[in-house]
Amino acid sequence: MRDMMWIYAAFILLLSEAWSLGPGTNHNTSASFNDSSIGGDVVRHSAFNEGSDVDLTCSNKTWNETLYVIWTIQLKYRNECQISLDDRGRGVDTCKDGKSLTYTSSTQSYLHIPDFTNGDEGVYKCESVYKGGSERYEINVAITVPPRTSAWFDQQDNKMVAVCKAEKGKPAANILWSHAGNISDVKTLSEPDGFFTVESRLKISEGMDTENLSCAISHPYWREEKILELKLTKGPVTWLCISAAAGLVFLAAVVFFAQKKLVILRQCQQSDSSPSKTAPVVDVEEVEPYASYVQRVNSIYNSSADLFT
Repeated sequence: MRDMMWIYAAFILLLSEAWSLGPGTNHNTSASFNDSSIGGDVVRHSAFNEGSDVDLTCSNKTWNETLYVIWTIQLKYRNECQISLDDRGRGVDTCKDGKSLTYTSSTQSYLHIPDFTNGDEGVYKCESVYKGGSERYEINVAITVPPRTSAWFDQQDNKMVAVCKAEKGKPAANILWSHAGNISDVKTLSEPDGFFTVESRLKISEGMDTENLSCAISHPYWREEKILELKLTKGPVTWLCISAAAGLVFLAAVVFFAQKKLVILRQCQQSDSSPSKTAPVVDVEEVEPYASYVQRVNSIYNSSADLFT
């Protein structure tokens, strides 16, 4: 009888390879489920927060009723792997990434995924065979990752704009400005690993009050939206004055260093043009004939003086 059950199990496993993938959606909670049925298979869409511990169930049967459970996992960014366990304790694990099939005799079995990451996203197919029947599930598992947020003032085409940014979130964040009437430009960048960066640029019109300007960023990871405030005490004019002052300071620094360099250059030129104070070196050979001449003249002068005495 048990051999017949293993033959039946092998047949079911072959059929499971032909299961089709259903569409996936993201949800606003850390662990959400949306079940439907396709051809007798239960299709579920689930989303979990980054870093959370995830438990996926395959059947509502307790383990003491179960003959075996097989999980076939097709990850988005890695190869397909499989984790299985039967009622004799024999198991297979080709994933080898920390996932485990856990059970107790009085509860349902579940696939445990510790510290859920972007690499755990994918389609999880489950086959549970129990006494008297079987159940099959296809679970499309997604991750929810909060974005990094920032806001600042910038210049574009000689005009000031306010920028609000949500980087590397999953799914994409939504950005709204407190000044809803002004024109804003929103760009969404999709990265190869499925993360999204959203940037919204709000044009600051002349005379616009920027004292209470803020942007609101909403994302499924957060229960409440994030409010980022951008501060300018007296509006765009103050910003332009600050920019002009910074430019004047830079120009003054350039003029100062240029004058200093000119003074040093002039000092070097004066030093090069001044006469040398070093006494000239006289060749001894040139001096000796002159000394002999003076000595002879002195001898003649002395002889003449003796004659007249």
